[in-house]
Amino acid sequence: MTEATTDTKTKTRHPLSQLSSFSDDLLDKASKNPAATKFLQVLQSATQLRDRVDDLSKRVRGLDALEQQVAELEKRVAKLEKPARKPAPPKPPKHEEKPAEKPV
Repeated sequence: MTEATTDTKTKTRHPLSQLSSFSDDLLDKASKNPAATKFLQVLQSATQLRDRVDDLSKRVRGLDALEQQVAELEKRVAKLEKPARKPAPPKPPKHEEKPAEKPV
């Protein structure tokens, strides 16, 4: 094959297939480079950390709703536990009536 036919062949290839081929070559070269391998490991760890943080934030949002429900239930229980008001005992008269004096 000549260079001209290779050139026209790459020009007629779809841009996505070119990008795919380029990325495959890049990943192949990166896998052979120790620094790139370490970088890929760090990148993978960061992705896992992000996933864990997302999961934890979902759980925390769920806990907020549960805490609100518990607070409402505690208020309802507190209302039910309040002692019922007893009727007030009859009050004794403030001043006692003295027996009427008998005329002499």
